[in-house]
Amino acid sequence: MKRVVVGMSGGVDSSVAAHLLVQQGYEVIGLFMKNWHDDSVVISRECPWLEDSNDALIVAQKLNIPFQTIDLSKEYKERIVDYMFHEYAQGRTPNPDILCNREIKFDIFLKTALKLGADYVATGHYCRKETSVDAHGNPLYHLLAGKDPNKDQSYFLCQLNQFQLSKALFPIGDMEKSTVRSVAREQDLVTADKKDSQGLCFVGKVRLPEFLQQKLQPKPGPIIEVPAHSPVYERSLMLAGDTHTDDPDLEQLTTAYSYNELAGKVVSQHNGAHYFTIGQRKGLHVGGTPKPLFVIATDTDKNIVYTGQGEDHPGLYRMGLFIRQAELHWIRKDLLLANGETARYQVRIRYRQPLEGATLFQRKDGMYIVFDRPQKSIAAGQFAAWYQGEELIGSGVIA
Repeated sequence: MKRVVVGMSGGVDSSVAAHLLVQQGYEVIGLFMKNWHDDSVVISRECPWLEDSNDALIVAQKLNIPFQTIDLSKEYKERIVDYMFHEYAQGRTPNPDILCNREIKFDIFLKTALKLGADYVATGHYCRKETSVDAHGNPLYHLLAGKDPNKDQSYFLCQLNQFQLSKALFPIGDMEKSTVRSVAREQDLVTADKKDSQGLCFVGKVRLPEFLQQKLQPKPGPIIEVPAHSPVYERSLMLAGDTHTDDPDLEQLTTAYSYNELAGKVVSQHNGAHYFTIGQRKGLHVGGTPKPLFVIATDTDKNIVYTGQGEDHPGLYRMGLFIRQAELHWIRKDLLLANGETARYQVRIRYRQPLEGATLFQRKDGMYIVFDRPQKSIAAGQFAAWYQGEELIGSGVIA
């Protein structure tokens, strides 16, 4: 009998995943990861991890499977939290959920499971895995989107490698969320109607700005509004027809706009440029403009937040992005591009964003991705992931 260790989070998805594995005849062990207990940065007096741990335990007892809790808070702080603070301090926007899967669930947690004699680890992610055989007769693992288009979570697993996928099971990947809840109710699981968590992957019921303010000190500075007709955008107009040529200007197409203090007028003050990210609307507290203001750039060195009016402001849009060579990751290494090669893929730059057609240009210094049409709010530090149909092929950190 194959042994599977299930990451039980105390939510309905991992609860049903565990139930399905029991049904399928696996020897199932439930493991809850305690990832955070630093109350100094948790403003709410609630204790989400304790509540979640209790729910996971109740489900495990209901399913009659062994259950234990492991404390990974030290590793979380070192690998996720410290990295997050460093990135935000540099004016970048990291994705803790992707890091959580790469560094914790499918690294430390996986190694823990293997020590327990597990053949696989399982999670409640809405994605699928398929296996084929390559030209040399070796198994090839494919990460596919979940069947529920509204819940597909393959993007969060875009940094997994072939070994991690070989050990992974995604029991609910073929199901829709409504079906998962129905199964939980049929089995009388305590998590059946529990709301999905909305907080950070490691903290729980805490809003990100509040969390950041615990470690990144407030630093007042100007909010500058840049007019839509600014000369800085003349570049994009000149390059508009360049995207479909055989030799586009990749650096110009993928470089973020550069602003200075003279780019516009000061309209208000902020409490720290490192608290803001590209495309952000809330938290600016600037009224009286015909259209709402959006963050179009931040300068953490000079502590300036640049904004523009309206969702159609040119500063919000770019034709492409760049990923440094060291930050490139291919799940399908057999499809890796050599220097000078190009390929067509569907790309997304954030969770649940519709896939967008793009051309990938591999060069010596890294990958240039040029979209078929301008993309909104491309933020350094986020992950771009490219797909072939339903399959996630590779990803990388936006420079």
